[in-house]
Amino acid sequence: MASDLVMLRLDKAGHSYDGERWQFRALDLGLSAGEITAILGPNGRGKSTLLRVLAGLLKPTSGVVDCNPRTGFVPQEFSGAFPYSVLDIVLMGRARHIALFGTPGPADVEKAMAALDATGMADYAARSIGSLSGGERQLVLIARALAGENDVLLLDEPASALDLKNQDIVLSLLGRLADGQKLAIAFTTHQPNHATAIADRVLLMLPDTQTLFGPTEVVMTESSLESLYGVPVSAVRLGSGDREETAFVPLFRQRARRSGRHG
Repeated sequence: MASDLVMLRLDKAGHSYDGERWQFRALDLGLSAGEITAILGPNGRGKSTLLRVLAGLLKPTSGVVDCNPRTGFVPQEFSGAFPYSVLDIVLMGRARHIALFGTPGPADVEKAMAALDATGMADYAARSIGSLSGGERQLVLIARALAGENDVLLLDEPASALDLKNQDIVLSLLGRLADGQKLAIAFTTHQPNHATAIADRVLLMLPDTQTLFGPTEVVMTESSLESLYGVPVSAVRLGSGDREETAFVPLFRQRARRSGRHG
């Protein structure tokens, strides 16, 4: 159950790189402890920009960010030029806890190993980051953010390049972190079913800087997703018993045309 403790808030916030085209504008958004927020929008709509504003990596063009200083940002990919070990990568998340020109101590290593254990990657600590699969690297980047002892976790498309099994691993981990450690979590995704799987709230970044934010079951509808992506979407109930859930299926026009060729 999510708490009412808001860890990070946007108040009438907006961002524009050139002062003409706005990625978002007059946006009110709050991330609460123990709550997961999914951010959906088409390519180029500004999802990554919004995450960077939330993380304090970009200043908003307008409005206010009330940012808790302990915020961890997980990018889509790590692009280091050196063959760092997995443990080295996670120790980078301890930077704010280490004195200037200092080196990680035993306590930092202990925190890093605990973060790796939480993500199921402790056995990979000595491996080179370059030797891991995409799903494994994503778990290491999440561990790096956890090692920083952050209250807020922001993830940019954490499951975008992963197979179904690894998508399930990452989404399940985020759910455990929200429930068990009471982190406030926000992640961007192109997959509506990722939002329905774990999100308490959803932000839809609609055309013309419009946004729709609210509880998942209220915001995620066939009409809202069609407005978001410009493609018809059908909601389907799947499963049985306590595993029953709603899935959203895009109705691609090309599929309909090709089906007609064989009718």
